[in-house]
Parts: sequence; C-alpha cells; structure tokens
Amino acid sequence: MSAQKAIKEWLRSALLAAACAMLFAGAALAQDSPAADEAKVKAAFLLRFAQFVEWPRETLPQPDTPLVIGVIGADAIAAELTQQAAASRTALGRPVTVRVIKPGEDLPALHLLFVGGEDCRPAQYASSLRGKRVLLVTEAPGALEHGSMINFVIAERRVKFE
Repeated sequence: MSAQKAIKEWLRSALLAAACAMLFAGAALAQDSPAADEAKVKAAFLLRFAQFVEWPRETLPQPDTPLVIGVIGADAIAAELTQQAAASRTALGRPVTVRVIKPGEDLPALHLLFVGGEDCRPAQYASSLRGKRVLLVTEAPGALEHGSMINFVIAERRVKFE
C-alpha cells in the first residue's frame, strides 16, 4: 500500500471516529437532562420498592403473574418504567406491566400506584385503594399524612423517599 493510500485510509478512519464521537456526545447531552435523570431514578426505585413488599399469595398467584404498576400524572416516569421493564428489568422475577391512568379514570387491578405531581391528591387515591392490596407512592409535600405509603422528595439535588 502506498503512503498516500495509507494517509487517506487513516484520515477516513479519523473522520469516521470523530463523526461517531460527535453523534454519541450529542445523544448523551440530550439524554442527560435533570428531568430525564429524575424519571430514571424514580422508575428504578418503583421497581425496587415492589421487591421489598411481602405480597400475599393471592395477589401474585402464579410465578409468571405480572406485577402491574399504574402511573397517574407522570408520563416521563411511565415511559421510563416501560423502557426499563422492556429491557428485562423485572420485579420479583416477574414481568412488569405499566398502565398509564388518567386522573378521574377508574383504577384497574394494580399492585403499585404511582401518583405524580404536587397536586396529586393522595387522600383521594388512598381512599380509592382502601381495602385493596396496592402500594401507593407519591411525590407531593405532606402526602404521607394523606395516605401515601412512600413519598419521593428531592433533597440536596437527589431523589430520596420518605
């Protein structure tokens, strides 16, 4: 191979590598917004919470019965949950089904309900779930006093829960 051909080949490889690096850097910047990170963290927490609940046998009767997570008022978290579930992230070794529920809509059979937004009215959902075996998770100030079982908070720029 001539020196000129080798230089052209090296230049072509360098340009291709630079183009790929710019493409991936742009994609990483687009995905790393604080809201996207927060949705990822909350979705991961929701999947983990389900693993720490002692579910009654009749709630999940078969080994392949899916864990059903309902999401109200948090489309980004619902999308992230769906993505994580599709990427084989299971809870309790079971498939995960995510259901987006509109405010005011009747609640389907669920195992976990996440109600997003600060105006989420946790008391309303807690009373709707009374007598049902559903873990209620919210992200509103004071939600624990109104029936939420776990509440997300942002402290020191980190997602935490109470």
